[in-house]
Amino acid sequence: MPRYRLLVEYDGTPYVGWQRQENGASVQGALEKAVLSLTGETVSIRGAGRTDSGVHATGQVAHVDLTRAWAGPKLRNALNAHLGMAGERISVVAAIDVPDTFDARFSAIRRHYLYRIINRPSPLALEKNRAWWVPKALDAGAMHEAAQRLVGQHDFTSFRSVHCQAASPVRTLDRLDVSRTGDLIEIRATAQSFLHNQIRSFAGTLKLAGEGKWTADDVQAVLEARDRKACGPVAPPEGLYFLQVDYPDDVAGP
Repeated sequence: MPRYRLLVEYDGTPYVGWQRQENGASVQGALEKAVLSLTGETVSIRGAGRTDSGVHATGQVAHVDLTRAWAGPKLRNALNAHLGMAGERISVVAAIDVPDTFDARFSAIRRHYLYRIINRPSPLALEKNRAWWVPKALDAGAMHEAAQRLVGQHDFTSFRSVHCQAASPVRTLDRLDVSRTGDLIEIRATAQSFLHNQIRSFAGTLKLAGEGKWTADDVQAVLEARDRKACGPVAPPEGLYFLQVDYPDDVAGP
């Protein structure tokens, strides 16, 4: 049975998240419906990572097994046609055939996320639901300094949801950079895997550092507390983007 790797982009605003759920429309469910409409096959699509309600993606990767062989561009175009007819806010950017040993989730070696903050007094019009609006002035340099205390291998209990299902809170954070261009503050994070709400917890805590309420030492103390109650507020989902997934033989993606 041929296996296909899909590169998927979506606006997470109307969805309950990536994962198929009973309480609303999901990205996974919409893709599976598109496959059913196209091929008549009921499939289970596996994604490289779950995203929560309202979280966006420019580089989610998924895989699906189909009965017949497809040329990648033809499968991409056909799926996009069915997604469009259904009014979904999802695009299949690329589709390629891969060996059946490829697994979108378990073959991944790195995941890259972006959190966007628009830091200005005026509320958002064009960027509404695309970034976190923070009207109070933030010091991106102080945020970056604090962020470096979190890089490396740590127990991130303080920065994960109480509903996180991961067996261990220990993760190795390869990168957590904060930069500013005009009103836009970007937080970029890279690791092999992340805990539930980890990046949004980082963003909420770093905002406090940007406001001058917490120092880099305070952020390190939050990490060392290994206590969810020590963390800053969880940032809203609309600022978070799943950017890219790296694989051993194809780091650049499909």
